[in-house]
Amino acid sequence: MVATVGQDNKLYQAKPGLKGEVSHFSNEQIGSKLMAMGVLPGSKIEYIRKAPFGGGCYVKVDNFLLGLRKAEAASIVLK
Repeated sequence: MVATVGQDNKLYQAKPGLKGEVSHFSNEQIGSKLMAMGVLPGSKIEYIRKAPFGGGCYVKVDNFLLGLRKAEAASIVLK
């Protein structure tokens, strides 16, 4: 079962198993850092799991796995 994404959904509010596409970033400074790491608008993203104790999350972006802090995941807006 695959979850779907509506408008202006932030990655951190999603549940594990969600698949979507990066629309834009809500924080310009964090967005530029994410783009340097390869998370670009239009990238396919899959939410793998939350880190323990509410810290961050693990995601698959295109073909690589990435661990994100809570603030970084919260700035990613999905289509």
